[in-house]
Amino acid sequence: MTYKVAALYQFVALPDFQRLRDPLRHLCEGLGLKGTLLLAPEGINGTVAGPGAGIDSLVTELREGSLFGGRLDNLELKFSRAATLPFGRMKVRLKKEIVTIGDPSVDPTRAVGTYVAAGAWNDLVDDPEVLLLDTRNRFEVEMGTFENAVDPGLSRFSDFRAYVERDLDPRRHRKVAMFCTGGIRCEKASAFMLSRGFEAVYHLKGGILRYLEEIPESESRWNGACFVFDERVALGHGLVPSMAHHTKGTGR
Repeated sequence: MTYKVAALYQFVALPDFQRLRDPLRHLCEGLGLKGTLLLAPEGINGTVAGPGAGIDSLVTELREGSLFGGRLDNLELKFSRAATLPFGRMKVRLKKEIVTIGDPSVDPTRAVGTYVAAGAWNDLVDDPEVLLLDTRNRFEVEMGTFENAVDPGLSRFSDFRAYVERDLDPRRHRKVAMFCTGGIRCEKASAFMLSRGFEAVYHLKGGILRYLEEIPESESRWNGACFVFDERVALGHGLVPSMAHHTKGTGR
């Protein structure tokens, strides 16, 4: 038996996020799912795994059910498979942010960078005028990254603000393309850069995972493996677990 893994997020106003915690956890447990989901006033984020029918039922409930009342109508989803359950239990946590940048003025529901589909990514990053930024933490970058990408050397995602203010200039860096594991950090990062005067900011829709899922290895600009936040540790092209990496870390 293999298990279905769903990585998901959406930025959306959830003023009742605290009330949603227990019913969401009970729903997931009833479907035989394990993993972690984060709820915050700005939305939902997380990864869960379990039987395929259970994952499908959860997605239907999130999108169409009464629990969220139709608010999760733009859910970013990526599916993969695992030979064993990559999580030990089911957790639903309450947070101030679903991904922490530490600046309450950054609101991806107001303005974010331009989404670039996986199929159009190669053409964008081949442009010599584009500054390609990896917005993930240093240990993730060490496992794998895109050719010619700049590593800001982040210990945590909230360090991204200081990096931009210290090392980047909207007058000099006129085209910036960024990427992260599943796309969520780039929502915050691109919103922050727009607020600081950067005009042409692009980010990979669905993140590295979508790219590895859709782009053949023969056409790929990706080198190495992509760290994921579960017991599979790292994935390669086709979202197949990579056996070459056994180092675990923390972060988002």
